[in-house]
Amino acid sequence: MFTGLVQELGTVAALEQQADALRLSIRAPQTVSDARLGDSIAINGVCLTIAELDGDIFCADVMQESLDRTGLGQLKEGARVNVESALLPTTRLGGHMMQGHVDDTARLVSREHSEHWDVLRFSLPRDLARYVVEKGSIAVNGTSLTVSAVGEDWFEVSLIPTTLRETTHGESKVGDIVNLEVDVLAKYVEKMLHPESGSAQAKD
Repeated sequence: MFTGLVQELGTVAALEQQADALRLSIRAPQTVSDARLGDSIAINGVCLTIAELDGDIFCADVMQESLDRTGLGQLKEGARVNVESALLPTTRLGGHMMQGHVDDTARLVSREHSEHWDVLRFSLPRDLARYVVEKGSIAVNGTSLTVSAVGEDWFEVSLIPTTLRETTHGESKVGDIVNLEVDVLAKYVEKMLHPESGSAQAKD
C-alpha cells in the first residue's frame, strides 16, 4: 500500500528491453538507503518489486501487461520519475490509501499557470468517470491529488509550488501520458450497492 506522497524524484538510469518485459533501473539515493530486495516500490504510481540493488540504483522488472497498460513503456533514459516506498504501519497517512494498481492512463490536455499554483487538466477515461468527484482523491503518476473540478471527459487538479517542485508534475507538458489510479473505496462502495455489475479492472 502507498499514500501518494512522493518521497523522491528518481532518474531512469537504464532500460533493458527483454522479449516480453523491461528491466528498469532507477537512481534514487534516498529510497535505496533503506531498501531491501523484494521490497514493493511505486514508480509513477505503478507498484513494482525491487529485484536488484547496486549503489544508489535499484532495478525492477516490468512485465508486458504493465507496459501495455501504463506509461512505463514510454520512459527514456534520463527521465525523471516519482518514487514512493511501500507504506509502514507507523507512517503518517498524509495522502490517501493507494494500491499501486493503475486503472488506466490519461493525457495532460492543458495547464494554466498562476502566481501561486498551476491548474492541470487531464483527460478522463469514460469507464473511470463515475469514480472521480470534485474534492475527491485521485492518484496521478503516483501522486495523491485532490480533484478541483471535473467534467464529462476531464478533471482538474490545482498544484501548489511544493508539489510542482518535488514531483514530475512541475516538468510535465501538454500531451504527456500519465498513470491514473482512482480511489479504491469508490469501487468497493459501487460493488456493495450494485453487486451484479462489474467495476473498472485494475491494469497492473
